[in-house]
Amino acid sequence: MKARSLVFDLFGDYLRYRGGEARLRSLVSLMGCFDVPEPTVRVVVTRLRKEGWLSSRRDGRETVYALTDAAWALLDEGRERIFHRAQGPWDGQWHMVIYSVPETERGLREQLRKKLAWFGFGPLSSAVWLSPHDRTGLVREAFAGEPAVQLDVFRSRSAGTAADRDIAARSWDLAELDRAYAELLETYRPRLAAYRAGELQGADALVERMNLIHDYRRFPFRDPDLPPELLPEGWSGRLAHEVFLEAHGLLRGPAEACVDALTGTAMQEEEAG
Repeated sequence: MKARSLVFDLFGDYLRYRGGEARLRSLVSLMGCFDVPEPTVRVVVTRLRKEGWLSSRRDGRETVYALTDAAWALLDEGRERIFHRAQGPWDGQWHMVIYSVPETERGLREQLRKKLAWFGFGPLSSAVWLSPHDRTGLVREAFAGEPAVQLDVFRSRSAGTAADRDIAARSWDLAELDRAYAELLETYRPRLAAYRAGELQGADALVERMNLIHDYRRFPFRDPDLPPELLPEGWSGRLAHEVFLEAHGLLRGPAEACVDALTGTAMQEEEAG
């Protein structure tokens, strides 16, 4: 885990429930659990402040850091994708985005493709992306200030279930994604018994929970959260999500206790998710 990612995760999963800010010495103590030395912590928070992700204020001789509104928005968007899955039956509608970006704006085109993938769209062809979920409004909003990006959105149905499954198989590498989910299950499912027994305490629990989030967070970029009728047989994704949620919850208590001990603070509100 990179030090800057750790700072975001500590704020998003812990410090947001303790006033939303932290003294530098508290961040140094927390990052020390991950073998990040104090000089590195100081460099990272300084860079994050210059980049607009952190704000700072003085409290006596100490510096107190908090995430900016832009950083909170980024964290909340990521949290939604990590912890929640689409509910209810699929209506059979595909939501399509056809885009056009000038060749001179290749960086913008790549940014668009990454955002489409983050929102759960897959490439049926190079400039035609689709999703079974109605998230075209999110795409429009994300690029409303980019006149070089031309977006056309459509809704459509295929010839039937067999065609839908074929479309899904061509738009996403579901076999590779399923293998990655299976590897995650191999790692964390056997550990649930130890989590339930409370065998991990203190910094060990905090580090384990953060590693769990780090290992799982790459999946929302790859998983379109397809409805069951579009998934291959024996799909590991749903079980992996359930194991992730259970492990995350089981480790919460000891991890929170560790944060309380290192920061001298306590939760001010109930954690969501």
